[in-house]
Amino acid sequence: MRLFLAVDVASDLDIEAAADNLKNSLAQITTNKIFEAVIVAAAGLLVVKLLLKLLDRALYRSQLDGTLKKLLHSLLKGALLFVTVIVVLERLGIEVTSLVAVLSVIGLAFSLALQNFLSNVAGGMQLLASRPFKVGDFVEAGGCSGAVTEVGMFYTRLATYENKLIQIPNSAIVSANIINHFALPTRRVDLFVSASYDAPLDLVMGTLLGLARAHELVLDDPAPATHVKEYGDNAIEYALRVWCASGDYWTVYNDLIDSFKPAFDKAGIAMTYPHVNVHMVEK
Repeated sequence: MRLFLAVDVASDLDIEAAADNLKNSLAQITTNKIFEAVIVAAAGLLVVKLLLKLLDRALYRSQLDGTLKKLLHSLLKGALLFVTVIVVLERLGIEVTSLVAVLSVIGLAFSLALQNFLSNVAGGMQLLASRPFKVGDFVEAGGCSGAVTEVGMFYTRLATYENKLIQIPNSAIVSANIINHFALPTRRVDLFVSASYDAPLDLVMGTLLGLARAHELVLDDPAPATHVKEYGDNAIEYALRVWCASGDYWTVYNDLIDSFKPAFDKAGIAMTYPHVNVHMVEK
């Protein structure tokens, strides 16, 4: 619908009048105007080249992504060349007002038709400029989570924990919250386990801390800590909190979870499950 409206607007313009103006302008071109236009074109190209060199130097010093640097270079080059062409046409005495108006309407029609495409490009530019994550980071973005494998101009690709490849439009990523689990060097691992009310608190906590301190990937600073999380109906729930390097999160999590029951069995700690105690009272 929007595309049809834009095309209707273009058709309402006086295209015939623009063509007549162009024809009359071409008929009035003289040798002097051509000579002036050539000089202006040469000077314009020289200015374009100089400005692009200055831009490249500024981009080289910046921390922007390489893909974004190339895109900015191309956009500026196209804009400068367009301005140069307009100036040269004016020096030739050609009426460019109607031409620019028609090109603007045509550009608007294409932008409406490619709205989703352009929104993804804008999202890609935003991601490359702000860099909320990089390749290899584990993130939650666009309603999905996984390790970043590629940050493209249109899509960002994630590899899930199950090694599934997810392709997310950049517009969906920049319009929602982004959680980067690898942005900081360390992460806290929270683990929860239940034990019987009959097991002494000191024994359970000491066993959990012993497991944490014995793991080579668990950091000593901040030190591991364990606490009673909740007194449940059938058991006491304990929380073990340890710190590790961000890239070691799942290794530490899985290793400690796997070691809970063997360690509890060795210490004589019962890991209870939902049950009902029935007490018989003799009368």
